[in-house]
Amino acid sequence: MTSDLFDYDAELRLHNELFRAAANVGSGDHVLDIGCGTGQSTREAARAAVTGSAVGVDRSAPMLERARQLSDDQSPANITYQQADAQVHHFPPAHFDLGISRFGTMFFADPVAAFTNIGRALRPGARLVLLVWQERDRNEWATAIRRTLTAAPAVPRGLDPFSLADPTVTRGILTAAGFTDVSFTDVHEPVYYGPDSATAFDAVLRLWDVKDLLADLDTAAAEQARTRLRTTLDAHTTDSGVYFDSRAWIVTARRRH
Repeated sequence: MTSDLFDYDAELRLHNELFRAAANVGSGDHVLDIGCGTGQSTREAARAAVTGSAVGVDRSAPMLERARQLSDDQSPANITYQQADAQVHHFPPAHFDLGISRFGTMFFADPVAAFTNIGRALRPGARLVLLVWQERDRNEWATAIRRTLTAAPAVPRGLDPFSLADPTVTRGILTAAGFTDVSFTDVHEPVYYGPDSATAFDAVLRLWDVKDLLADLDTAAAEQARTRLRTTLDAHTTDSGVYFDSRAWIVTARRRH
C-alpha cells in the first residue's frame, strides 16, 4: 500500500494514536525514526522530546522534501531529517534513547543486519517500538482490493509489507540483532482511504502495486477491473469515509545491555 506521496497519515490515523502511546516519548529522549516518510511520527516525537531531539531517516527524497515542508510550517526546533538507508547508514553509536518506526522496517533485504545496524545507534537498554502489518489474509485492504484486479495469488515483487507478520520470525530477527524483551500487541483498526468512494478510487489508482497489476491486463480487462474496484469501494463507504479492515502489531523491544 505504497506510493511516493500517498496520504499515509490520513490512512493510518487510528493506528497512529496507538503507536504514539506505545512510543511514549520522554521529554529528554533522543529519538531515531526509521523510514519516517513525510515525518508525522518524527514531528510528534520532537514535540514530546522537548529537551531532546528527533531524527527522521528515509530513503525517499520526495517524502523527505514534504517532511521538511511540513516541519517548516509547524516549526519544531529539535527535528532533523536525513536521506539515508537505515540498513547500512553509519549512525552515531549508542546515541539514541528510543528507536521508532511506523511501517518502515518491513522491506529490509537482510533484516538481522539492518536491525543490528540500528541497534548500534541505540544506547544500551534503549527501547525500540515498531508498527508492522500482520499476515496479508488478515488485512482486508490488501486482499479485497487485489481480488478486484486479479485472480492471481499475491507474490511479493521485491517489497513485502508482511515480512514481519510472524511473531516467531520477528522475535528471532530482533534477538539475533541484539534486542531483548520482545513483545507484540495486537492492533485491530481500519485503514482510511478517503471521505468518499470517488476520492478513494483516485487514491488507490496511484498506488504502485495497483499500477503494476493494471499494467499486466489488456485494455478491456483493465476497465473491468476498475469497475470492480469502484464497486468494492462503494461497498466500503460509510458516513465517515471509506474504510478497510486491517490487523497490525506494535512490536516493542530493548537494546541488550
